[in-house]
Amino acid sequence: MSGCSRSIVLAVLVLAAATQTAGAMAPVEILQAVEDTLNAPVDREVHLSMTLIDAEGGKKTRELSILQKGKDKRLIRFLSPADVRGVGFLALEDDLMYIYMPAFAKVRRIASHVKNENFMGTDFTYDDMAQTDYVKNYTPSLREETDSHYVLELVPNEESEIDYSKLVMWVDKTTMLPDKVEFYDRPGLLLKIMTQTDVRRIDGYLTPHHIEMEDVQDKHKTIMDLAEVVHDQSIPDKQFTQRYLKRF
Repeated sequence: MSGCSRSIVLAVLVLAAATQTAGAMAPVEILQAVEDTLNAPVDREVHLSMTLIDAEGGKKTRELSILQKGKDKRLIRFLSPADVRGVGFLALEDDLMYIYMPAFAKVRRIASHVKNENFMGTDFTYDDMAQTDYVKNYTPSLREETDSHYVLELVPNEESEIDYSKLVMWVDKTTMLPDKVEFYDRPGLLLKIMTQTDVRRIDGYLTPHHIEMEDVQDKHKTIMDLAEVVHDQSIPDKQFTQRYLKRF
């Protein structure tokens, strides 16, 4: 091969590599795309069943509803069984969280040190139930890229007060939703695994209909199956208030 030919081949290879690099998504762009997909609807109303499975295989089933508006407003209400009926959880911007227990007829603000505790006996923490603001709270890096997935490692920012040492997130390139997320405790040991499957397009929005959170240390699992999902109903802001939290 002549020197001229070698130069042309080298130039083509360099151009191809540069084009590929330019087209690649940065980790923070991938994470932003995940967040944008999760928060795409103006608002969302969900009715679902929740099953708690303990280490011995014992099961408890609950029914609940979730109202969400944007990424900063979320209200969760338990509908059944009787022992949890009417319990409500409200998450707002600036990490404000409130819980209402009908037995006490009082709304209580959830302190910062409590938000990392398990929510109502599930394998989700209060913060897990409220969390959609990944870009603000985590610094991402790309651990691996396959034909079908981006694998991100997310390290909490110091100011986020998140109790995990890191998350590892498998992002489906087709949906830009996380199929799987591993949660690691402060010592760096695997604590929980969340999987999301049965993704359907409802009202134009991609929505997982089967979600599992497994605590691998306590051998406990929480399963959520969505029964009904409705988007963009113009849910008023007044439904995301402490006053409304007490209504049932």
